[in-house]
Amino acid sequence: MKTLTSILSLSLILVLFFPSPSFSSAVRCNPQDKKALLTIKTALGNPYHLASWDPQTDCCGWYCLECHRTTNRVIALNIFKGELSGQIPPSVGDLPYLETLLFHKLPNFVGTIPQTVTKLTRLKSLSVSWTNISGPIPDFLSQLKSLTYLDLSFNKLTGSIPPSLSELPNLTELHLDRNRLTGSIPDSFGKFKGKVPSLFLSHNQLTGYVPKSLGFMKFPNLDFSRNKLQGDISFLFGPGKELWFADFSRNLFQFDLSKVVFYKSMSWLDLNHNKIYGSLPQGLTSLDQLQFLNVSYNSLCGKIPVGGKLQKFENTVYFNNKCLCGAPLSACK
Repeated sequence: MKTLTSILSLSLILVLFFPSPSFSSAVRCNPQDKKALLTIKTALGNPYHLASWDPQTDCCGWYCLECHRTTNRVIALNIFKGELSGQIPPSVGDLPYLETLLFHKLPNFVGTIPQTVTKLTRLKSLSVSWTNISGPIPDFLSQLKSLTYLDLSFNKLTGSIPPSLSELPNLTELHLDRNRLTGSIPDSFGKFKGKVPSLFLSHNQLTGYVPKSLGFMKFPNLDFSRNKLQGDISFLFGPGKELWFADFSRNLFQFDLSKVVFYKSMSWLDLNHNKIYGSLPQGLTSLDQLQFLNVSYNSLCGKIPVGGKLQKFENTVYFNNKCLCGAPLSACK
């Protein structure tokens, strides 16, 4: 009897301290999500980068993705810096609980963004950057009403910017920089339906005038640098604006800078290589948080105002103007 009792006690100890795999960790992965993920892996040619995507294991432990702690549904798919080739698999649209979708630094990725992403109604962040995807920016992206962050930078996208992107009510950042986009900035970008996003449109081939409608919005960050935009953009500044970061360098902008009023918390102002004239406004001396300034290669004239941080910058930020003078440049005559 004692022997039987001892055996039972030992068995209980073994169960408590050395539980079987099926007892210790229940499989979290949703079967539908797992099926979609394996389809994605196949579409990408079963790359070594996704070697952990083993159909015999729990997909919530696979590399490049995240499951929700409560529902166990896949909420994030982040594929980056891998030797992957091909196109974005349409089956990404079969992960209905996705909140984050990222394809980053994948130079062998080509093709276009599949329309199946419109099924991802919970998607908050979409990033397809540093790839070789091409073609126009899809108009159907405006259907992703939950998006707060859209990054399509460093690709080979062409064509014009879809005006419908202004219909994204929760967007806080829009990155379309470093592509091959042409045409003008949509007038609708001055009529965003919800929050006012930061706009990053630099290093493209955009032309024309910046729509006056943008002057009615309180943009926190604007980067239109290295395009072929022209005209007066002084309306983007002024009382009531909250423009913290402004880079309008290397365009064809032409306006009188002396009359511009800047946001008191502005940190970055780059206007180099334009056709801006007038003098530097005295208000620049009151920008205590100004960390970067460049007004070189314009047609500015007059004495650089004394005060604030203006004399702390290198003289190169004032180079090649019509007749700017005073510290840190040569004294005025």
